[in-house]
Amino acid sequence: MALLGSILKTAVDIRGKMPKRGNFYAQQKKTLKKLLKKAEHTAFGEHYHFSKLLNEKDPVAAFQSTVKTHDYSSMYKEWWFRSLKGEPFVCWPNHTKYFALSSGTSESSSKYIPVTKDMLRAFKKGSVRQMLAMAHYDLPNEHFQKSMLAIGGSTMLDFNGTYFQGDLSGITAANIPLWFQHYYKPGKTISRYKDWDTKLHEIVKNAKDWDIGIIVGVPAWVQILMERVIEHYQVKTIHDIWPNLRIYVHAGVAIGPYINSINKLTSFPLIFSDTYLASEGLIAYQERPNAEQGMRLLLDNGIFFEFVPFNEENFDSDGAMREKVNALSIRDVELGKEYALLLSTCAGAWRYLIGDVVRFTDLDHAEIVITGRTKHFLSLCGEHLSVDNMSRAISLTADELNIEINEFCVAGIPHGTLFAHHWFVGSNVPVDETALRNKIDNHLKEINDDYRVERISALKDVFVTVLPDSAFIDFMASKGKLGGAFKFPRVVKGKQLEEWEEFIKQYKK
Repeated sequence: MALLGSILKTAVDIRGKMPKRGNFYAQQKKTLKKLLKKAEHTAFGEHYHFSKLLNEKDPVAAFQSTVKTHDYSSMYKEWWFRSLKGEPFVCWPNHTKYFALSSGTSESSSKYIPVTKDMLRAFKKGSVRQMLAMAHYDLPNEHFQKSMLAIGGSTMLDFNGTYFQGDLSGITAANIPLWFQHYYKPGKTISRYKDWDTKLHEIVKNAKDWDIGIIVGVPAWVQILMERVIEHYQVKTIHDIWPNLRIYVHAGVAIGPYINSINKLTSFPLIFSDTYLASEGLIAYQERPNAEQGMRLLLDNGIFFEFVPFNEENFDSDGAMREKVNALSIRDVELGKEYALLLSTCAGAWRYLIGDVVRFTDLDHAEIVITGRTKHFLSLCGEHLSVDNMSRAISLTADELNIEINEFCVAGIPHGTLFAHHWFVGSNVPVDETALRNKIDNHLKEINDDYRVERISALKDVFVTVLPDSAFIDFMASKGKLGGAFKFPRVVKGKQLEEWEEFIKQYKK
């Protein structure tokens, strides 16, 4: 064990000292050509003449001018439904064995995202790179002998005779390398449980027997697990059970609102490491130990990226992408501007709008932060409020009021002839709703100038409803969305808002 830890640490140190590769566009061009070559004899590749595109002088420009953009609906209705029926060589060679069920944070019905063998290899390759990035964290050799606990979906995948389906975390956990299984917790048996409460109970029961060094999962569920472990063993902090826990790898939502709550459950601060992991691919990971620096895009790992400026020219007021958009490559992006991501992947997604909006924080390192989703921006009257703005305002407010706010969501509502925002904020301690409302409102005015202007004109008021954290969890449970792969949406609208408001009415009775 000690020898393996030393070997891994040496590999990490070597990786950490390797020079950075700066020609990002060359990496992306090579990646696109590999994707086109691999898929040229699929139905999609023949329809869009991939063989011809490969011979063009500028294959990137030719690809962008030939292949239309897709969202999930168009990709599924035109192509992926054929793979679900068992047809091979639709968007990627051979049969697609796995489909990840994903509802994102806004859709009521599940999406079926193809996960191919090539994508599983890309997940593994990207995960190894993330581990090697720990060279920057100056960890001792012993750290690499500790186990990693992943709070994810069930590895007991559903099989219908044609393909397996389940949470992405369950699919990837079911395909982890043999050499890593000794380090992976909660292990094969517990990982198979589909019932979330049963899985949590078994993890808590076995927690004292594990030496956890890294924990991975969505913040809300990781916090719940830590609280249950602490309560079960009647200890003060999680480090009384897992003294070697050093790193928390988080994904899914911004970590900011959760940091204070998680720090109260530990003896010393954890290293927070961000990951951009979606059902469509491992997109980026935090390479440097500074939360402000963002995540480095994986530019040579089976994904070709395009960046669509997130503005009114390319998106309508509901966040839907227009038919013709100005999509940029990695060499054309600018620092500080917001872009919606288009992905072409080794799982057969082509010019696919994943729905996330990112901002570049460092062009030399190709580092980004996620600022929200195309349909999770509130802009009823031009306030252009992003999830990033919301999370920052909530974090600042919580600090000033000395309270913990982990869960929240916002709805845009009509107010007379104009508009208002209605915030639903989770707090397990009494808090004055007026004080909360004023602080959130004032912080947003400082953070977002468009918001400040609209608060003078069309955005006439802000309302706040305080709820216990359990309300958010129970709503997710009522939708069958408990577990490590699910997170509460930060913006609610349409049918989801109606369901949420009706749930709150019943919840308060």
